[in-house]
Amino acid sequence: MTAVEAFRRSTDNMPEQTSRAPLRIVVVGHVDHGKSTLIGRLIHDTGSLEDGKLEAIKAMSVRRGMPFEWAFLLDALQAERDQGITIDTSQIRFRTPSREVVLIDAPGHVEFLKNMVTGAAQADAALLVIDAAEGVREQSRRHGLLLKLLGIRQVAVIVNKMDKVGFSEAVFRTVSTEFAGYLKELDVVPEAFIPVAARGGDMIADRGSATGWYAGKTIIETIDSFEPAQQDAELPLRLVVQDVYKFDDRRIVAGRVESGRLAVGDELVFTPSGKHARIRTIEAWPPPQEGRALRGLMAGHAAGITLDREIFVERGEVAAFRETRPAAARVLVSRIFWLGDEPLAAGSRLALKIGTAQVPATVTSIDAAVDSTSLQRTVAQSVERNQVADVTLSLAKPVAADTQAGNPRLGRFVLEAGGRIRGGGVILRTFEETQRRASPNVTPVASAVSIAERTSLTGHSGAVVWLTGLPSSGKSTIGRALERLLFDSSCHVVLLDGDTLRTGLNGDLGFSDTDRAENVRRTAEVASFLARQGQIAIVALVSPLAADRALARGIGGASFFEVHVHASVDVCATRDPKGLYARARAGEINGFTGVSAPYERPDQPDVIVETDQRSLAECVNRIVQCLEDRDVLKASRTAH
Repeated sequence: MTAVEAFRRSTDNMPEQTSRAPLRIVVVGHVDHGKSTLIGRLIHDTGSLEDGKLEAIKAMSVRRGMPFEWAFLLDALQAERDQGITIDTSQIRFRTPSREVVLIDAPGHVEFLKNMVTGAAQADAALLVIDAAEGVREQSRRHGLLLKLLGIRQVAVIVNKMDKVGFSEAVFRTVSTEFAGYLKELDVVPEAFIPVAARGGDMIADRGSATGWYAGKTIIETIDSFEPAQQDAELPLRLVVQDVYKFDDRRIVAGRVESGRLAVGDELVFTPSGKHARIRTIEAWPPPQEGRALRGLMAGHAAGITLDREIFVERGEVAAFRETRPAAARVLVSRIFWLGDEPLAAGSRLALKIGTAQVPATVTSIDAAVDSTSLQRTVAQSVERNQVADVTLSLAKPVAADTQAGNPRLGRFVLEAGGRIRGGGVILRTFEETQRRASPNVTPVASAVSIAERTSLTGHSGAVVWLTGLPSSGKSTIGRALERLLFDSSCHVVLLDGDTLRTGLNGDLGFSDTDRAENVRRTAEVASFLARQGQIAIVALVSPLAADRALARGIGGASFFEVHVHASVDVCATRDPKGLYARARAGEINGFTGVSAPYERPDQPDVIVETDQRSLAECVNRIVQCLEDRDVLKASRTAH
C-alpha cells in the first residue's frame, strides 16, 4: 500500500465531525512557481478528487494536444486555459486525518494581486510557493509582505520543483536561508521550509525517496500543525447589517455574525448610529418546529433578528454589545497596499468599503512608504502601484471600524475608484466622531451672514493656521507675533494657545493618547468653526502625533494649514521654562519623547519655519507668504 493510498484510507474512516476547527489556507507565490500544480496534487493525494474527474482532465488534455497538467483542476475559467495563468481566486475543500481544510488559490501574477489580497484576507495560514530553480523573486517578497500586512502569521514556505535541481540539498538551503532572513525582517517566523516536487507528489502526502536528507514534516503534516486564528466566536460580537426586511408585522434585521455570539434578550447597540434595542427573536427559514425556536447564534452564521422596539437601522451598521462596540470612526490611520494605475497622493478621493458599509474617503496624508524588498520606511509624496504605505484617511461620514489587532473581521477594508478595486488595507488606529453624539433632534442653525459677505467685509478668507512642534520650539511666540501682524493689518484673527485652552475648554483632559486626541479634536472644531465665520484662527499646540494632526486636518478641510515650527532638541531644552526636557526619561523618537508621547515630525507640512535658524520676523513672514499664495490674504493687506 502506498503512502497516498494509506492517507486516503485514513480519511475514508474519519468521522464526519472532527474535534478540530476547519482551517482556511491561502496558497500564494510568483507566477509559474507551481501553485496550481501543488493544489492539484493536494486534492488528488488526499482522495478529495471526485470520481472520473482525473480521467476527464486527461481526456481534455489529449483533445487539446497538450500534456496533462495538475493545474487544470483549478483553471475553471476559459481565459485561464487560454493564457495559462490563474486570474481569480479558487476555493476547494479537502480533509486531513483530523480536520477539514479550505484551500484558497490566489493569483501570483503582478497584474492580479488584488485577487490575491481578497483571497489572503480570508485565511488563517498560508503556503508560500517558491521555484527552487528561480529562487526568491521580487514577487515572492511582495507576497510575504502582503501576508504580514493582512495579519497572517502562520506560514510554510514550499520550495517547489526540486526535481528541476536534482533534489539538491544545497539549493534548498540557499533558498531557505535567503527567504528566512527576509521573513525575519517582517517579524514572521515560518512554520517550515519544505522541499517539494509537486508534479511527482514528493513531500505532499508521501515523503518520496529523493529527499532523504530532509527530516521535517510533509505538507499535509504541516497543515495539520496549523491552528485557526483566534476563534471568531471568542471575539467581541459583530453583527454586520446587510438589509432590513418587512414580513407581516415583523421588521427583520438581516446580516451575518462575523464574530462573537448573540442570544435572545441581548441588548445591542448599532454603530455608527448609536441606536439600541434588545433581541426579541432570532428568525429562521424554514420556520423551526413549534417549541424549537432559535435562542442563539455564533460567528459564521447568517442572522435574521427582530427587536423589542422600533428603531431605524440600515445596511452598513454593525450591532455589538455596548461595552465592546466598535468605534464610530471618521478618521482611519491605516496600512494599505495600492493597486491603482495612477499613484495615490494626499487629497485623492476614493470609496472605502468595510463590512457592508461604503463611504467616500479622502487621503489626508501619506505618512510613510514601505519598500517591499528592503522594507525601509521612507517619506513619500505619493504611493506607486503595488507599493505598501501608511496613510491617514478622512471619511465623509462615520463607519463602524475596529483595529486589525482588536478584531480583524472589521479591521480590514477595500478601496475603490471608478467602480474598480484600487487597493486594500488594515486599520492601525481609529478616531471616533464623538462630536456627533447629540440627540437626533438637534438641528444646526446656519449663520445669517454668508461667507462671501464676510470675505467682502474683511478682505480675507477664513483659515486654520496650525502651529505644531516640540515644546519650547517657539509656537506660542510665533502665534502671538502672527496674531499682532494680522490684527494690525485689519484682519479678523484670534490665537488659540494650547496651554490656555487647557485651563478652560480642555481643562478636564489628561495626557493619555485618548485625551491628547480629544484635546486636538476639540481645538480643531473650535478653530474650524471660527474659520467658517471668516476668522483666521491661529492654533499653537504641540499635537505630537501625526494621526491627531490628520484628524485636525480632516475637520479643518481646505482651510487648514499645518506649520511645523522646527528647532533642535538642544535649542528647545535651553529655552524650556517648564523643565520638560530635564524631566523626560525616555529615549528620543523623532527628536523628542516629551512627557508621555513621542513627537512625530510632519512629513508634508504646508510651511516649515526653523526658529533655531531664522528670526521671528522671518518665520512670521514665511507663514504670511503661504497664506497669500493660497489666496487667504491679499499681498496688499500685510507689510512684511
